[in-house]
Amino acid sequence: MSEKGLKIAVSGKGGVGKTTLSVLLCHIFAREGKRVLAVDADPDANLGTALGFPPEILEKLTTISENKELIKERTGAEPGTSGQFFTLNPRVEDIPEKYMVEHAGIRLMQMGKVAKGGSGCVCPESVLLKHLLRHLVLKAEDTVVVDMEAGLEHLGRGTAEGVDAFIVVVEPGKRSFQTAGSIVGLAKDLGVARVFAVANKVRLGDEEIIRQELNFLPILGFIPYDPALISADLSGVSVFEQAPEIVAIGYKIKNRLMEELGKA
Repeated sequence: MSEKGLKIAVSGKGGVGKTTLSVLLCHIFAREGKRVLAVDADPDANLGTALGFPPEILEKLTTISENKELIKERTGAEPGTSGQFFTLNPRVEDIPEKYMVEHAGIRLMQMGKVAKGGSGCVCPESVLLKHLLRHLVLKAEDTVVVDMEAGLEHLGRGTAEGVDAFIVVVEPGKRSFQTAGSIVGLAKDLGVARVFAVANKVRLGDEEIIRQELNFLPILGFIPYDPALISADLSGVSVFEQAPEIVAIGYKIKNRLMEELGKA
């Protein structure tokens, strides 16, 4: 049996920097020759901009969850409605190639927003996205990085199932630590065994406190508070171009992850 590729999901409380980490990992894997697919599963949908995709390319991107014809065709139900019968195993094999754009060696797919329905929502949109994420990654040279939506909603819908590594991004603060604990519990309930943490916006003296608060999680690395990251975000420039020191830390985080997964 041939070796399969790698699927990584990145999550955390809103504003902690999960998109920053997703961007670092995408560019690093691409530079190492992997076929990278970046999946923007956050309704705010800013991963493409953060990756450095030009606006004219992003304009060509079709958001999957907003394509009502596709959802109805694959699930047999009208999107945005409840109480209908629909297939729980829709065909998704042909979707990735049709709904992605590419720039600088990175392919991008945008999942979009799922209609509200509670943390355990079972609706046509969530079923389609769930099976699509499960389907991604077929070959050894493929790497998928999924920038999840903030909070816990996506875990309740089960769209994080089937990933090889689940990375929770935290920042120094009790609320972020508490969210990390909740995410770990839900991820393990879904059968995601490999859960890790990356700490962001870390200042001098924070590391030991973070280690104590996250003693239930392997920590892959610490990203320091850096004004260059804020500057990159404000100017719409990829962090890979703006903050070489952060990129170097990104390589260390990636290498530690691969060691933990036995793929070093």
